[in-house]
Amino acid sequence: MTEPLPNRVIPYRGSEWKVNKAAPQSILTVDIGGSKIKCLLRGQTEPRRFLSGREMTPPKMIQTLSELTSDWEYEAVSMGYPGLVGSAGPISEPGNLGPGWVGFDYAAAFDRPVRILNDAALQALGSYEGGRMLFLGLGTGLGSTLISQNTIIPLELGCLPSHLGKTCGEILSRRGLRRLGKRVWRAAVKELVHAFLPAFEVDYVVLGGGNAKLIKDVPAGARVAHNQTAFRGGFRLWHSDDIQTLESTGQTESPQMAEPVDWRVLA
Repeated sequence: MTEPLPNRVIPYRGSEWKVNKAAPQSILTVDIGGSKIKCLLRGQTEPRRFLSGREMTPPKMIQTLSELTSDWEYEAVSMGYPGLVGSAGPISEPGNLGPGWVGFDYAAAFDRPVRILNDAALQALGSYEGGRMLFLGLGTGLGSTLISQNTIIPLELGCLPSHLGKTCGEILSRRGLRRLGKRVWRAAVKELVHAFLPAFEVDYVVLGGGNAKLIKDVPAGARVAHNQTAFRGGFRLWHSDDIQTLESTGQTESPQMAEPVDWRVLA
């Protein structure tokens, strides 16, 4: 019996996502952002949304979601969370929401099994089309995820310093956009894309998040993600055997790897 891999490195097998027939079919995906929360039920076409902000706490979110989705029936929940995620859920409080996200029993609150992934990683999961990809989420903050050779690696590129005297996260965030103006902000996005392409040796960069729509001239080597990629990621999340599932009892299920995973060089 092999040990499950750490939550920060999530492998999947094959160039395409394999359908797990045992996975739930009706999945509610919740994409949590600093300014709004969006949700979509698999099979529906129009997301529903409501404002979040610094007063938003998990109980308030659950209550609003319950009212907003009262006519939807679903078996399981996928959550994209704007912060670090461990095997039992969030392990750091978000900077743009209210308190209480760490240690909250999401499965009990939803009364359904829940899978949680960093929000940028969830969007990256839905955006991935093969090869080595870097995802940059341009929203309230800067989210980032690398997917290479069947492995999802959440990153924190927003912590990196830039030549403008601020971190990359401060520059590419919504506050940075307001402070710099669209022209300078777009130039900063282009410059960082061109820096990250060779630094991570990626085949392409995907620009997602709510502010990606402001990019006029998409930098060479990049593309803009569809605004519903997080929901696609939420559906895909239930077709991997390596993601922790939070059960409604409050206990966590620890999936075992189907086969040993050897160390390898990502070339």
